[in-house]
Amino acid sequence: MTTTPRPTRSIATATHPLDPLSPAELQAAIAILRHQSPLGNTYRFVSVALQEPPKLEVLAFTPGQAIDRQAFAVILDNATGYTYEAVVSITQDEVLSWTHIPDVQPCIMLDEFLACENAVKASPDFRAALKKRGIEDMDLVMVDPWSAGNYGIEEEQGLRLSRAFCWVRSEPNDNGYARPIEGVVPMVDLNKMEVIRVEDYGVVPLPPHPGNYAREYISNFRDDLKPLDIVQPEGPSFTVDGYQVSWQKWQFRIGFTPREGLVLYNVSYADQGRQRSILYRASLAEMVVPYNDPSTPASNHYRKNAFDVGEYGVGMLANSLTLGCDCLGVIRYFDAYLTNSSGDVSIIENAVCMHEEDFGILWKHTDWRTNQAEVRRSRRLVVSFIATVGNYEYGFFWYFYQDGNIEYEVKLTGILNTSAIAPGEEPAYGALLAPQLVGHVHQHFFSLRLDMMVDGLSNTVREVNTEALPLGPDNPHGNACQVTATVLKTEQEAQRTIDPFKARYWKIENPHVSNWVGKPVAYKLMPGDTVLPFAQPESSVMQRAGFMAKTLWVTPYDPSERYSAGMYPNQHSGGEGLPKWTEANRSIEDTDVVVWYTFGQHHIPRPEDWPVMPVSYAGFMLKPQGFFDASPAMDVPPSAPKHHCCPE
Repeated sequence: MTTTPRPTRSIATATHPLDPLSPAELQAAIAILRHQSPLGNTYRFVSVALQEPPKLEVLAFTPGQAIDRQAFAVILDNATGYTYEAVVSITQDEVLSWTHIPDVQPCIMLDEFLACENAVKASPDFRAALKKRGIEDMDLVMVDPWSAGNYGIEEEQGLRLSRAFCWVRSEPNDNGYARPIEGVVPMVDLNKMEVIRVEDYGVVPLPPHPGNYAREYISNFRDDLKPLDIVQPEGPSFTVDGYQVSWQKWQFRIGFTPREGLVLYNVSYADQGRQRSILYRASLAEMVVPYNDPSTPASNHYRKNAFDVGEYGVGMLANSLTLGCDCLGVIRYFDAYLTNSSGDVSIIENAVCMHEEDFGILWKHTDWRTNQAEVRRSRRLVVSFIATVGNYEYGFFWYFYQDGNIEYEVKLTGILNTSAIAPGEEPAYGALLAPQLVGHVHQHFFSLRLDMMVDGLSNTVREVNTEALPLGPDNPHGNACQVTATVLKTEQEAQRTIDPFKARYWKIENPHVSNWVGKPVAYKLMPGDTVLPFAQPESSVMQRAGFMAKTLWVTPYDPSERYSAGMYPNQHSGGEGLPKWTEANRSIEDTDVVVWYTFGQHHIPRPEDWPVMPVSYAGFMLKPQGFFDASPAMDVPPSAPKHHCCPE
């Protein structure tokens, strides 16, 4: 057992139980672990974040009350391959629990990416494979470590693995993704940081054309774009107190974790003289990108199935945002405090961006008899962060509207994952982006965990469908349709998919609170553009990410059920998470429920996606459904007349 001197420190006191751990608290948690636990030089800190207190404790909290600040840590021993979970009380200066979690692999850590690339480049077998292809300058080679998945291969069992895909630049600042090194796939043992094999499926020529996008490569920019400035001379309309945000009757708290990134807590809206709750906690619980090329042996692209939340952690991959580029207007930033695998605190400055946007017309009516027009401008509050996952960028955006709507949107951009094809060939499971350069067909699935709290903890979920009535006595003119709202009583009843032909949505209501027309207050979950997976149920990715088979899942609240594919999806054989939890078929009626919503983006690549993809959008909305007695946007004031609002 390695011990260090007992730490002496001064730690700032958090003002709320859900405040993210500060740098001082992270340092303290690491120091306590090192002092009280058997941590040698081979132990690595996968993640350290706030251990959230019990929900009822948080809801009962009053300002000034004492808080027991705790940290939850995932730790990996490279020497044994063992994974441990620890809970540390920073307040009490002790390790509360230390648990070995057998037969799992935690997230791949950031420094493992760089170490893996170096190990691959140093491998004699890899160098020999590249020499056959005329590539000898390792400084120009790019190695992207991918999670290996689980395909039941005996020799891979028990190892911590990464499968690497490789590209080569033509010069140091070149876009290497234009030149895939097809057919060469190194497999790396991350615990030993050794290449255990190099798969070589035959030489494919490098694509001939560059795909450079940086400003130094663009010779002719458009010259007719005039400046557009966002000006708020009196400042923004939101206020911030620590991590508590107030804006246009909305209140919520901001959190951030290494795995989920941005987390929202205690979302409420001021109405009837009080803050009315809507959500207790909302976060991205998992994100899976399955590729649809079954090609064997050509590079084994079928193993490209990335779990970006559970295998990497989108919080760890968050960008430091830049004013005027990522965010525009009067901005309030929030930093993210994380740890690296050595236990040192790392700070992502400006990880979360918050600002207001004009959003066109909120409502309008012109009385044609009096010619009186009333119109209100819509404004929304934007809270976002952006993560770079290898070649891809994902922007995760929450929008709050003055009419009580909440929207979640993912903006997908970055560079497509590319492969090479021989001259004259056509890809069977992708599309040509440029001569000999292929982008594979794939999807992106995003699973949101929505811990609902619609006017209180006791909620019920209904599915709402609209169907045409047949011609008959009740529908003599053939114009009628009927809306039915069916209670989803158990977990298995609540495993549902979209049906746009029935205008299907789901309504989360509080059966104990009625609006002024006597109906239960509710919010409805409105699907946006989405897709279901194309992979077969027997496939490895569907076994590991079974939640993708359904758009909606509902479970009774359990704080240990946090991630749609389970706690440790990396290299897991599958069956964990929502499919396993819901086998119990627990009751979900009139209780504290968690709604899990999964939406997908189907991507058939096109030349216009190259070299950097224009943003694609996907998401959903939460809209009040009888939550208010009338439109909550009626008190939004008229806008003051502006110059140049009409043509002269």
